[in-house]
Amino acid sequence: MKLETYLQNVKSIGIAGHVKPDGDCVGSTLAVYNYIKTYFPQTEAALYLEPIPNIFKFLKSSDEIINSCEEDKKYDLFLVMDCGDIGRLGFASKYFETAEKTICIDHHISNQSFADINYIFPEASSTSELVFQVLEEEKLTKDIAECIYVGIVHDTGVFQYSCTSAKTMNIAGKLMELGIDFTRIVDDTFYKKTFPQNRILGQALVDAKLYLDGKCIATVVTGKEMQAFEVEPKHLEGIVQQLRVTKDVEAAIFLYETPEGDYKVSMRSNGIVDVAKILVGFGGGGHVRAAGATMKGTPEEIIQMVLIEVAKQL
Repeated sequence: MKLETYLQNVKSIGIAGHVKPDGDCVGSTLAVYNYIKTYFPQTEAALYLEPIPNIFKFLKSSDEIINSCEEDKKYDLFLVMDCGDIGRLGFASKYFETAEKTICIDHHISNQSFADINYIFPEASSTSELVFQVLEEEKLTKDIAECIYVGIVHDTGVFQYSCTSAKTMNIAGKLMELGIDFTRIVDDTFYKKTFPQNRILGQALVDAKLYLDGKCIATVVTGKEMQAFEVEPKHLEGIVQQLRVTKDVEAAIFLYETPEGDYKVSMRSNGIVDVAKILVGFGGGGHVRAAGATMKGTPEEIIQMVLIEVAKQL
């Protein structure tokens, strides 16, 4: 599939990704948006996302992202990136449902193939890797390459997760050849943390507990703790990954409280546990080694429910 085929003679295009956009969501959507703006300037294009983390605002056209959809609009084509189902589109689902044609590019194993055309490859490291494949390589600019590289870096944990393939590394090399500042991208968007972020990570690790004979680790950050440490949900990125690299652990569970009193659950695994299978059962989704869901109950109740499913797989 080449995206260019579907952009011919299209007057208006809407683009969106999942709620609470992460690096892959931001990178893949901005890559496509910048591609359209560069090579199809006569086409009206708009990118809809919830507010993105500040670390990604150096990417070209990030200042053009629209954070709401108050006006009524019907697009000729609507592109969905890195999103497994229409519910995860958030406010942008309004435009998706009225568009003449829809395309979804994604790598979530839980994707429901909800668009007219679905380019879904769960074995891919990231949606950004798939974006590289659907764009003509000779038309990649440095700005587009930066967007794709950010997405790949964040969904592979800087090429350390098992989703990283030889193809992933080959693509990253081609992006580097376009002159991107790859060391700065990795340092500034993945490794650097603010002082409050480091403090809340420390607190989360202090509160962590081992379960199932040390094969599972879990911790919780409450709403009160987030207020005390002056952090928001977007600042909690990386905590579940730090839990995952604990010696002898097969599965990591991280919970944080939402303003509504629910808990956002993130899981990671090291090879045995299929965390997507577990969290799909609780209304969530994701990948075999990384998944998420929103659950109701006390932290203790939620952890116990998840542990039952982890124990079945172990």
